[in-house]
Amino acid sequence: MSQPQLDLSSREAAPLPSARTVRVMLVDDSLVVRSILERIVDQRPQLKICASVASAQDALAYLAREPVDVIVLDVEMPGMNGLDALPHLLERAQGARILILSSNCDEGGPAAIDALALGASDTLAKPGRGSFSGRFADVLTERIVTLGQQPPAGPVIPRPQQMPAPPVPVMALDTDQPLECIAVAASTGGIPAFANFIAHLDRRITAPILLTQHLPDAFMEFYARQIATMTQRRVRVAAAGMIVERGHVYLAPGNAHLVVVANGRRREIALDRHPSENGCCPSADPMFASVAEVYGKRGVGIVLSGMGRDGANGAARLKAAGGTIFAQAPESCVIWGMPGAVSKTGIAAATLNPDAIALMLGSFLPGHKP
Repeated sequence: MSQPQLDLSSREAAPLPSARTVRVMLVDDSLVVRSILERIVDQRPQLKICASVASAQDALAYLAREPVDVIVLDVEMPGMNGLDALPHLLERAQGARILILSSNCDEGGPAAIDALALGASDTLAKPGRGSFSGRFADVLTERIVTLGQQPPAGPVIPRPQQMPAPPVPVMALDTDQPLECIAVAASTGGIPAFANFIAHLDRRITAPILLTQHLPDAFMEFYARQIATMTQRRVRVAAAGMIVERGHVYLAPGNAHLVVVANGRRREIALDRHPSENGCCPSADPMFASVAEVYGKRGVGIVLSGMGRDGANGAARLKAAGGTIFAQAPESCVIWGMPGAVSKTGIAAATLNPDAIALMLGSFLPGHKP
């Protein structure tokens, strides 16, 4: 989700199922910011501002009377801030999607990551003064349109207390091959999906995990810290030259593609800064392609919730190299764009919820069969 200077993502928009008008609520304590956002949103004929309010309390009061499709929420507000208000807004909004606006500062980054984990659909970093037009305006309105055309949001992916039995995969798994690398692609809705996956991944599976999550670069360290609270694996934002080790999670930075390269018998991290074919940065396509080249049939690719089709081409290359591909099921996705693109090509061994994907990976453990 990052771009130079603005820290925005250039993700492809997901196909829109209809062209109906999207009802939008703006929540920001700054009158100046609200006025700017109103002008930006009013430029898109598909969007209609239903309410523009200065506090979470005013937003809740409006939602008690009228429904909306998308809430653009400032996370840093006096009184009840956006993070505190989020659970109440989700409960009262009756399926509306929430897009978090956050600064890139030390306070804004962790709050935005927490908001995504709590059920916000997406986040966008506020630009500096005088930079609300141009690229920011285009990305903001495209996100609102895409989110507003999705089916009503369901609850955040649950974490059941008991481990569900893994369903039978669509394709047979070659579990005789050792699992040496797990590569995960995610975008909108990916943070709670990955949390659900990692919570159910057997601790005996120590293969390194490469994660490409579309986020602003300034948020990556905060996200890495959040992942570290969920797992005993060591979590690091990837840097060139790092040795790929078992028991580690490597998170792509927001301004480069995470790839793995062979250096003799060692496997190392490299950062690719070439523009991707799909315009995303970071992009999962180079990551999957590198896993195909280095690990081949001993690599697994997982595509979680997200708009667009990032990862589809790279996953096809990994599949062609003998690797195994999983895609997240539509019922647990915020947007079934990326996993849908993979699933529709027929290369996925199974299309499952994240916890079930994690349990299927247990099939690769010695002596275990699905």
